[in-house]
Amino acid sequence: MDVSRVAVVIEDDEDIREVLESVLTASGFTVHEYSSGVEGVDAVARFKPHVVTLDLGLPDIDGFEVARRIRLFSDTYIIMLTALTDELDTLQGLEAGADDYLTKPFRPRELRARIAALLRRPRGHDTPVAVAAADALLIPAGSAPAAGLPVTAGAIMVPEQPLPGIPSARVWEHNGLRLNPSTRTADIGGAEVVGLTRTEFDLLQMLMEGGRIVRSKAELARKLRFEEYDTGSFVSEADEKVVEVHIANLRRKLGDSPRIPRWVETMRGVGYRMTPATTLS
Repeated sequence: MDVSRVAVVIEDDEDIREVLESVLTASGFTVHEYSSGVEGVDAVARFKPHVVTLDLGLPDIDGFEVARRIRLFSDTYIIMLTALTDELDTLQGLEAGADDYLTKPFRPRELRARIAALLRRPRGHDTPVAVAAADALLIPAGSAPAAGLPVTAGAIMVPEQPLPGIPSARVWEHNGLRLNPSTRTADIGGAEVVGLTRTEFDLLQMLMEGGRIVRSKAELARKLRFEEYDTGSFVSEADEKVVEVHIANLRRKLGDSPRIPRWVETMRGVGYRMTPATTLS
């Protein structure tokens, strides 16, 4: 069965734009390229892509504003491109709505792995076929995966258990917060929580599924890469920082306080878990 995948590239550097177009086309995407932020936002609205690659230094509006505008109407995955030393820019980009980032210069294989990891956490209406198609990004055309390959940073493994981010029948509830993975919605006392990105939703689901079990930043980072188990793959400090930023954004959208949390509790130096359940009288 054919799976149509669309990508929008927003990049003003012609050389980098050509590399991105080549990698994405070879991975089975129909690619639309733009060199300005305004054109890119319009393209996302028109083409409804699965993935957007977004440069920060655009000639008209910066990448932060582009991400914010896209998030007003789209839950597409946004991969931000940033210079290796621009950690502050990376964090601001994630706060603006990006799901992941890639440092320049980057390797095509790493870009494919990042996209594949994102696509393994599909939208609620995506089919298993669309999920399976993500694996093809890691396998060169005309070849088969070799047996016994070690799992490395960014690689994809297929667990036997239910996949993180895949809609399930169970609805999770905790202290007035209700999460429905089947519809990808969350509400507090019946009022819908708006503006959650797919990554923020997936993190919240992971924490609610674990309850009082502490989820380390490394574990959450691996799960976001679709590594269901601790395979020993490398998780960098930057990867853990990405989790921290997404958790901070999640708390802000929930109206939760890190000092007196109602839902997400920080275990300093370890990770996160849900707060104790309260009984409403």
